[in-house]
Amino acid sequence: MSKSIYTSLYFWVITGIVAGAALGHFFPTAGVAMKPLGDGFIKLIRMMIAPLIFCTITTGIAGMRSLKNAGRVGVKALIYFEALTTAALIIGLIVANTLKPGAEMHVDPTTLSMDAVTQYAAQSQINSSLTDFLLHVIPVTLSEPFVSGDMLQLLLVSALFAVGLLALGNRGYQITQLIQQFSDVLFKMIGLIVKAAPIGAFGAMAFTVGTYGIATLKPLAWLLAGFYATCALFVFVVLAIVVRAAGLRLLPLLLYIKEELLIVLGTSSSEAALPRLMEKMTALGCSRAVVGMVVPTGYSFNLDGTSIYLTLGALFIAQATGTPLSFGDQLLLIGVLLLTSKGAAGVTGSGFVVLAASLGAVGHIPVAGLALILGVDRFMSEARALTNFIGNAVATIVVARWERAIDMGQAKSTLGLA
Repeated sequence: MSKSIYTSLYFWVITGIVAGAALGHFFPTAGVAMKPLGDGFIKLIRMMIAPLIFCTITTGIAGMRSLKNAGRVGVKALIYFEALTTAALIIGLIVANTLKPGAEMHVDPTTLSMDAVTQYAAQSQINSSLTDFLLHVIPVTLSEPFVSGDMLQLLLVSALFAVGLLALGNRGYQITQLIQQFSDVLFKMIGLIVKAAPIGAFGAMAFTVGTYGIATLKPLAWLLAGFYATCALFVFVVLAIVVRAAGLRLLPLLLYIKEELLIVLGTSSSEAALPRLMEKMTALGCSRAVVGMVVPTGYSFNLDGTSIYLTLGALFIAQATGTPLSFGDQLLLIGVLLLTSKGAAGVTGSGFVVLAASLGAVGHIPVAGLALILGVDRFMSEARALTNFIGNAVATIVVARWERAIDMGQAKSTLGLA
């Protein structure tokens, strides 16, 4: 094994994941005690997210020098996001109806207790209607999004600030340059923090395996297998076709972002690698302005893995509890999920909260059924986060190509396709 492999980040992240899984399996108590390592790494990353997103969106929009250009990119991104997340929801629905992972459980819904899922159901009430959802996007104070880390609120504040900079003309451009320099400092800080990724991955994996154990997967293996297979189908078929249509290939892209994928795998959070993704997409040849708009926005509006999880999870609960769903009911479910899935940031546990909100809004499926998948939700979060992450990398390439804001020569050379 060469020295370069020993010094590479992905080697040490893999080592951390394997070591964490082994510790959690053979010494569960010690594995659970490693939780602060994973939590600490995630907190370090999340500490940087709000200012970094503000800087990248602000410079992305203001750097286009006109609202017309910024609006055009934004509309294209949202069209793409909606198309792909709708496809993911439908694919999850088809797989759930085909495999019927919950059909053999035969759970009496009246015997289910809400105790285990009360906190998730309570959180889901925050955005229980369209009006509440829209009002929640507006922060009480200008500083609130930077404290709470709410992605949608942060997007709104950043976009408004960028519009204000554009209205100032040349004076606004000078401020934009200062913000860009501040952003460069933040990326340097991220580079230092990411060096601790192997430790964070070790702690998170040790805690997960130590807490839930490999044995907890057995009763729900069919659901887990179906979910992982569906995510793989979406990535290696749907996203592969999309990337190919944009003039590149999926496998070289995955190899290009392999270190980031391992960080996501180890921490179960696509947010943990968000700053690195923006750096990688810019280095690939995508316009910094497009990257600054598409990647942060995609973390709220382009959650392909979460979309698959939502439909598969909802139908699993319906099948397990014997709840009949007509074709119309399933169409209603898709409609509700198109709304509730927005704003589910790529953080562990957020998908579970959104599923609780969706079941409550649909009304046909017992919310208490969430207890059936609570034990394995953590094991599903890895595939969910990886699919979300890859989906946003692909989205950046597609929108940049659509805008003719990507150097295809540089992209192909970087991916080894030249």
